[in-house]
Amino acid sequence: MRLRNVPGAREVMVENEYVFTEPEGMCGTWKEVFGNDNPIHIEIGMGKGTFITTLAGMNPDINYVGIEKYSSVLLRAVEKQDELQLPNLRFIRMDAENINEVFGVDEVDRIYLNFSDPWPKDRHAKRRLTSRQFFARYDKMLKKEGRVEFKTDNRVLFDFSVEEVKEAGWNLVECTYDLHSDERLNEGNVMTEYEKKFSDMGNPICKLIADR
Repeated sequence: MRLRNVPGAREVMVENEYVFTEPEGMCGTWKEVFGNDNPIHIEIGMGKGTFITTLAGMNPDINYVGIEKYSSVLLRAVEKQDELQLPNLRFIRMDAENINEVFGVDEVDRIYLNFSDPWPKDRHAKRRLTSRQFFARYDKMLKKEGRVEFKTDNRVLFDFSVEEVKEAGWNLVECTYDLHSDERLNEGNVMTEYEKKFSDMGNPICKLIADR
């Protein structure tokens, strides 16, 4: 599906106080950005921001950073934040491949991946956010007890991700192929825009949690 361009979105990103458009070199600076030592949770590929904005509002003692590479999509999250003014929420416009230039060793406590681009062609497998190549990136920035949480309705991508967790040398802590029917794992679940859309269509939602 072609992404609709929103005129002026890029300019809004550059000027907005909550958005970093040139974040390279910010490793080790996030405590200064937020002005505290609270845990840092990030969402990579955050879309319009419903998930991370909801979490930030629910958990004022956790700092959240949402990452999105498309200005036209990120704009919707920025509009929410301009209205809410949550002090524990920031955004980055960037490609996730460069994430180790932005977060330093042991700087992140949790990574959320929600309904990520499946990159269906085999030759693009390393671009998937749950590939072993990306788990190697996460390994550098996550604290020892940190974890990755992934949700999708794409069964092919999910099966790939389960295998990549193992190939990357990580532990599969939790795994469900029908999150909304799993009373324990679904407790406290915050739905994304895509999660609600696909769930309403009858698609089961898969979720895994991985750590080292």
